[in-house]
Amino acid sequence: MRSPQHPVRVGTRGSDLALRQVQEVVEQLLDSFPDVRCEVCPIATRGDRHPENTIPEIGVGVFVRELEEALRRRQIDVAVHSMKDLPTEQPQDLMLAAVTKREDPRDALVNRWNAPLRELPGGARIGTGSPRRAVQLLAQRPDLQVLPIRGNVPTRLGKARGPDYDGVVVALAGLRRLGREQEAAEVFPCEVMVPAPGQGALALQVREGDEALAGLLRGIEHRDTAVAVRAERALLQVVGGGCRAAFGAYASVAGTSLTLTGMVGGQSGSSLYKATASGSVRDLLQVVRETYRQLCELGAARLLETSG
Repeated sequence: MRSPQHPVRVGTRGSDLALRQVQEVVEQLLDSFPDVRCEVCPIATRGDRHPENTIPEIGVGVFVRELEEALRRRQIDVAVHSMKDLPTEQPQDLMLAAVTKREDPRDALVNRWNAPLRELPGGARIGTGSPRRAVQLLAQRPDLQVLPIRGNVPTRLGKARGPDYDGVVVALAGLRRLGREQEAAEVFPCEVMVPAPGQGALALQVREGDEALAGLLRGIEHRDTAVAVRAERALLQVVGGGCRAAFGAYASVAGTSLTLTGMVGGQSGSSLYKATASGSVRDLLQVVRETYRQLCELGAARLLETSG
């Protein structure tokens, strides 16, 4: 265990939401290991510095690269990421040490009328920077205008009732962590709007070979979340999608049983495929393969070929 004289330097993005997230991690560490001291180190990422650009324009991993570089330069000891921002391919010199307990993974609708999706007026302008959310919105309400939007969660919430948008869809986890859950007009069940892989979960990344710190962080890992996220990310890897793909995955664990749902959709929302498979946790990869097989059988293979 790290000496109390040498605090664990915890790297994070500098947004309000990211700072709330890192505080969760620090509190869990201190609860489990009272002798450990932590120092929070905010770092601006490329995604934060270019809020006017959509994520596909600036690339996958825009919220993690600077944190990973800070790890390599030994400016920090552990990086806290939103799991959904972390690419499935990990650098060889870094490792994913632990996954903490997941917040609510569902998506939420916030709008000027405080109305559920079915009651929004035709042509309502709903902002989202996520193709995944866009196609699932349009599948339910093809008469809506789904528009790209960027900015952190408070910025997007501010735009939800402004001159350019009538509402936004954001992760419920972000609303909860910011204490703004009451602004949600509707929370979508995961089977209605399949979340992003890892949505609501936090990833703790360290340098490869730092087994002492990795062991410490594993002390606050949440097993069921780690298993579920592993399944979701494995399906993403099989599908081969990144931020440009309209793809969602959500897994749940009950005892030794694992259930995984995958979603692939076309840009207009007219082609939307969902598949669910279940099995034992120890057969995780088989559950992933079966979910993928069902998606392809339903017709998703054509979409994956054209988007790849």
